[in-house]
Amino acid sequence: MKKLKLYLDTSVLNFLFADDAPEFKKVTREFFEMVNAGKNFEVYISDIVINEITKTSNTRKKSRLLSIIDNYHIVRLSNDKDFEVSKLAEIYLSKGIIPKVKIEDALHIAYAVVFEMDVLLSWNFKHLANIKKEREVLLTNMENGYNYPIRIVTPMEVDYEDNENF
Repeated sequence: MKKLKLYLDTSVLNFLFADDAPEFKKVTREFFEMVNAGKNFEVYISDIVINEITKTSNTRKKSRLLSIIDNYHIVRLSNDKDFEVSKLAEIYLSKGIIPKVKIEDALHIAYAVVFEMDVLLSWNFKHLANIKKEREVLLTNMENGYNYPIRIVTPMEVDYEDNENF
């Protein structure tokens, strides 16, 4: 059985420590417990996640966020497709799918698409994890020759019983 490839944006890591959103924090912890238990998926991030974490001014939080990557054996995608990723992200920005000031969000999507992830996981409802954005991304991807069907969802939508259904 093929393992599901999940790309995490930075919000997923951040919500492990979101004391101001206890329900999302709980769901995120449960998701990482599944990762730790070796459920049927592989988890990935890109350099964009690392860059966003390193911008964190709180050194304790920064250290905790970076340790998640090692502790959960999250795979860092290679930079060998950076030009292609940047080009696709620019298309999302120029079409207004993602606001121009949110380049990192466009890059998260582009990394997930170019590397053929099955799912982009995010707690960012406004710019990523919503039906309208997912549809716009899928249409734009098809227009540009990316036909691999990606889902953009929250950790809450990962099937806890049998993730074979994605």
